[in-house]
Amino acid sequence: MRNRGLVNEEDRISELPEALLLLILSSLPTETVIATSVLSKQWKSLWKLVPNLKFDSKYHYHYTFSDNVFRSLISHKAPVLDSLHLKVEDKDDALDVGILIGIAFSRHMRKFVLKITLLEESFVRFPSAWCSCNDTLEILELKYCILLDFPSLVCLKSLRKLYLYHVRFNDEESVCNLLCGCPSLEDLVVHRHSTTDVESYTIAVPSLQRLTIYDDYYGEGVGGYVINAPSLKYLNIDGFNGLEFCLIEKAPELVEAKISAVFEIANENIMDSLTSAKCLSLHLAPFKVNLRFKIFTGFICNWANINVLCCLMHR
Repeated sequence: MRNRGLVNEEDRISELPEALLLLILSSLPTETVIATSVLSKQWKSLWKLVPNLKFDSKYHYHYTFSDNVFRSLISHKAPVLDSLHLKVEDKDDALDVGILIGIAFSRHMRKFVLKITLLEESFVRFPSAWCSCNDTLEILELKYCILLDFPSLVCLKSLRKLYLYHVRFNDEESVCNLLCGCPSLEDLVVHRHSTTDVESYTIAVPSLQRLTIYDDYYGEGVGGYVINAPSLKYLNIDGFNGLEFCLIEKAPELVEAKISAVFEIANENIMDSLTSAKCLSLHLAPFKVNLRFKIFTGFICNWANINVLCCLMHR
């Protein structure tokens, strides 16, 4: 007869190298990682060495999220905090975000993702003091109900990638003080609804190589963008509708440009600046008639460097 007794299975997971265990734990929510501390003596402190932390307030009881994140950051023993992800959906929890960010920055954090979604139409002020002098942060991703107020120039020496999704700037000076304080910035993604915070959005970053702007504003010629990025190689502009201007300085290093869903921009510099692109994709909804004429007549002859051109226009 088949032996129906219990099989004494070996704990093969615990036999894996510690580096591999930490890699596996890094892919899990931090609350789950901390729960592994009850498995055995070996696992008791292993979670403290995990270099990537992820917290989501919706998985916490009311008023416990900030305390749990605080205790986890204080107990964290890894020499470097590779990444911290915070998702906050409660207004009371959002009030403590500044303190939590300060602790994370003191742990030599390399990547920080902050997503704040509040039911009320309110914005949480990002603590600008922690950006006054930082040489470890490489990737910063900010989403939704976040107010960026930078009265003075930031100093994010190592920041290479910056992603801004529908955050709000206090004023035009704050935009310049953030972007001009990132001397190593290579990749910038901006999703916004124009003129809800600043009318003139200036992007002056000499080191910038990739720029993506998605703007879902639908208005009548109010505000726009000024782009000064001489090292720019890849440009993606999507969703401009009725902006007053889009001024792009000459981009001699431009390799690829994608311009789509652009409507009725009063200023036409957006096309003149793309003459150095080798690959150009245009998906243009109704521009001014004179600009449409330029594209299909002698104006297009100035694009001598283009190897690939795709152009789709709507009536």
